[in-house]
Amino acid sequence: MGDAVSVRRRGRSGGGAARRAERTAIRVDVAPTIHRGIPTFDMHSDEALDIIEHNAETVLEEIGVNFVDNPAALALWRDAGADIRGERVHIPRGLSRKLCAMAPARFTQLARNPARSVEIGGDSLVLAPVYGPPFVRDIGGGRRYATLADFETFVKLAYLSPWLHHSGGTVCEPTDVPVNKRHLDMLFAHMTLSDKPFMGSVTEPSRAQDSVEMCEILFGAERMAQGPVMTSLINVNSPLTFDATMMGALEVYARAGQACIISPFIVGGAMAPVSVTGTLTQVLAEVLAGVAYSQLVKPGAPVIFGAFVTSIDMNSGAPTFGTPEAAQITYGAGQLARRLGLPYRSGGGFCGSKLPDAQAGYETANSLNAGLLAGVNFMLHACGWLEGGLVASFEKFVMDADQLGTLHKLAQGAPFDDNAQAMDALREVGPGGHFLGCDHTQNNYKQAFWRSDVFDCKPFETWAEEGARDTQALAAQRLSDLLARYEAPPLDPDIESQLRTYIERKKASMPDAFI
Repeated sequence: MGDAVSVRRRGRSGGGAARRAERTAIRVDVAPTIHRGIPTFDMHSDEALDIIEHNAETVLEEIGVNFVDNPAALALWRDAGADIRGERVHIPRGLSRKLCAMAPARFTQLARNPARSVEIGGDSLVLAPVYGPPFVRDIGGGRRYATLADFETFVKLAYLSPWLHHSGGTVCEPTDVPVNKRHLDMLFAHMTLSDKPFMGSVTEPSRAQDSVEMCEILFGAERMAQGPVMTSLINVNSPLTFDATMMGALEVYARAGQACIISPFIVGGAMAPVSVTGTLTQVLAEVLAGVAYSQLVKPGAPVIFGAFVTSIDMNSGAPTFGTPEAAQITYGAGQLARRLGLPYRSGGGFCGSKLPDAQAGYETANSLNAGLLAGVNFMLHACGWLEGGLVASFEKFVMDADQLGTLHKLAQGAPFDDNAQAMDALREVGPGGHFLGCDHTQNNYKQAFWRSDVFDCKPFETWAEEGARDTQALAAQRLSDLLARYEAPPLDPDIESQLRTYIERKKASMPDAFI
């Protein structure tokens, strides 16, 4: 898997012990971007998509979208030909789509380790970890507020996973650091504890600017001119409202040539209609407006069509995940993104469960597989998500990251070359035999089947002798083993020193604030 740096458990040389040691080796590999060898699942008909596109343009023209507390945005829209009524922008039919055509269909996000740069768009799939939870959970300490130390642990785990391509952004919210300063520590962790690509801060425009300036230190102006080094999440305040905080961050990143995900944040039935078609209409209208605005700020700015949509439990009011309606919206938004010619962000390891249990497993599997088949290009929340996004779980992070390997394998498709056809094996074994010892099996068994690094596939007796551990306990052991082998990727000491100096100066320039 690419250029690999390996750390192996030592075992006795020769025979079964050597083979077992090789199978259980801990590896830190460059995880290549997934390029699908399978088709997307286009659930909705062209007629249905035509109706959704027509209705979304009607929403923009007749109902309009709010750009609140942002006179500069209103001025840009007015100059582009939109009808401005107070803070509401009415976008003439066809204008948003014309502006969206300026955005690139695909782009490469550069990492400080060039081998880990990722392509976003086309047939690619980039996997990134959970984003945003204020709480963390582990098997020993239970549920608690997240700290910076927890944040750093998640960054290390994302770096160690061979299946994650991206370090993510706010993998948890470090509540022990002031709100106005924690983005500096989070960025520093991504920049020093990993060499995978990462996300910038969006909680305030000045923090987005800090992110750009720290990247200028890490990458240098020449490399930043070659392409985006950050992808950041800009949530629409659904329904149909773009607030000044998120739009201010978008403006900073667009002007600096950095990529943004324009993503409605929708709980169906509360922030959008209860119907799939109605929700897709709103999603498309919001994305059209957001992406078009990014192009008003800077034509050609890289953007991603985002869709975070879930349904609601009509009894409790709580969001639900892994549902068939959410899958239908995920598939439909993917088709709309491809028709618009934009990279697509959706999917993830979503679940509403409080623990990494069977409910979490079912809901997460439903969400991950829908994302793969929907043609998602950038999958945020791919691992670690628990309790509707309120909790980042260490054990579930390990469990999910392990299962992302199945997405890699599924996306490859099944080969049909001479080796895959296995005619030599069929001739060698013939009727009534077995394939365990034939040459084809001996030559292919190491790569033939995907293997979990967490699940227990041993006989009952062996499982019982080893403590009868469930999946969460096995994940906790895997977590401990991984962290024991972590080594930070090398970074120029002068660059690290400049980053520390920048952070110290920024923190000293303002008092602590926790709101």
